[in-house]
Amino acid sequence: MKARRKSRIKGFLIFGLVSLVLLTVCLFSGIIFSIPSRTAEVFGPANPNLDPLKLYTQSLVLLLSEEQLITPANIPAADQLFTIEEGDSLEKILTGLKNPNLVRHPAAFRAYLIYSGIDTRIQPGEYLFSSSMSELELADSLGNPASAQITLSILSGWRKEEIAETLTGLGLDLSRNTFLEIVEDQKKEGYLFPGSYQIERNISAETLVDKFYQRFLSQITSDLEEAINARGLTIEQAVILASIIEREAILEEEMPQIASVFLNRLGIDLNLAADPTVQYALGFNDLQQTWWTNPLSLDDLKINSPYNTYKYTGLPPGPICNPGLPALLAVAYPANTSYLYFRAACDGSGQHLFAETFDEHLGNACP
Repeated sequence: MKARRKSRIKGFLIFGLVSLVLLTVCLFSGIIFSIPSRTAEVFGPANPNLDPLKLYTQSLVLLLSEEQLITPANIPAADQLFTIEEGDSLEKILTGLKNPNLVRHPAAFRAYLIYSGIDTRIQPGEYLFSSSMSELELADSLGNPASAQITLSILSGWRKEEIAETLTGLGLDLSRNTFLEIVEDQKKEGYLFPGSYQIERNISAETLVDKFYQRFLSQITSDLEEAINARGLTIEQAVILASIIEREAILEEEMPQIASVFLNRLGIDLNLAADPTVQYALGFNDLQQTWWTNPLSLDDLKINSPYNTYKYTGLPPGPICNPGLPALLAVAYPANTSYLYFRAACDGSGQHLFAETFDEHLGNACP
C-alpha cells in the first residue's frame, strides 16, 4: 500500500512539475510571440521585409529602450547640421550621429532604424537637428526625404535661366518652368541674391524665389540705400547697373572703376555700349551652349532689343543677371574718375584698361 501511495504521489509531483514547465513555456512563448505586437503598439508597424529573428531582436531592444528613445536631450545647444553623402553606410551615419546632444543611445537608435525600415530610406542631403528632438523624432526625420536639406549655391552674375538649370540637378520637387514663370511674373530677375542656401527638397518655387529676395533685401542697408539715392538712382536702377557691372568685371577690385565709367556715360547721355546687355538680349547660344555669347559679332551688336545698349541710350529695362553685393556697393560708391571707356587688357589677366577719350581707348586696343 505504502509503495503504491508513494508511486501515486510521485506521479502527481511529476505531473505537476511537467504542468508547471509547460505552463512556463506557454507563458514564455506568449511573451515572446507578443513582443512584435507590443512593439508595434509603441513604435508603429515593423518593416515587413524583416526576417523573424531580426524582427524579434530589434523589437526586444526597442521595448527595453522606450524611455531612452522618446526622451529628448534638452541640452542647451545650437541646432546642428548633419550631412549624409551619397553611398554613406548605416554604420558611418550612426558614427556621425553619436553625439551627447543628438544620439546618446546608438544601439537603441540603430534598432529603431532597422525595425521601422528607415535604414533603407535614408536620403543623402543635409539635415538640421535640434537637441530638443527625441532620438525617435530624429530617426523619423531621417526617413522623411522632405526633411533632408540640400545646399543650393547661386553664383554672382547668373541669370534666372542658369539658376533654374541648377535647380533641376538637385532633385527638388519643383518645376523649372514654374520657377521661371514666378521670377518673370514678379519681376525678380536681378533680385535672386547670390550665395549659399540651405533649402528643403520639397520647397515650392514661390517660397524659393521669396527666400532669394529676402536675402537681397537684407543686404540693402539704410546707408547703402542713401548712397545709391545720392547718385540720383533708385534701388531698381542700381540693380540694373550692378547687373551690368557684374557681367563686365572679372576682378572685383575693378568694379568701382567700371561703375564710374557707366555713371559718367549716363551723365552725358552716352550709350553704355555694354556687351553683356547684348548677350542677354541674344539669349541662349545653341552652338556655344551658353547664355552668354562670346565673342559678339557685328551683327549681334545690331540686334533690335531694348537691352541693346549699343543701340539705345540709358539703362536697359531690367537687370541682365543677379548681381552680388560688391557690384551693388560699386554703384553706391564708385571710383572718382573721368573715364568714359574701358576694354580688356591683352595679357589675359582679367584686368581692364581705362580711358578718358575715344582716341585713348583706341590706343588701348590689342595689337
